[in-house]
Amino acid sequence: MKPVKLFYLRTCPFCKKALCYIEEAKAAHPELAAVEIEMIEESERPDVADAFDYYYVPTFYVDGVKVHEGGIYPEEVEKILRRALE
Repeated sequence: MKPVKLFYLRTCPFCKKALCYIEEAKAAHPELAAVEIEMIEESERPDVADAFDYYYVPTFYVDGVKVHEGGIYPEEVEKILRRALE
């Protein structure tokens, strides 16, 4: 399984939606439940966030490659989780 990183902000409404979509995808598709996501709150860990190239949150990296940045929809979250399983 490929590692997944999620950069987010607690106060970001798009990030809150992304977190809900992750839980919904894992509940609807049991095979996705095994995907572990390293969640990095960028204001709490600026040293880590600064090492990555992105401007908007939520931003997802799978296996070190940026796969999504900014507002997100449920089907995009599912696609990201499935990519981690490849």
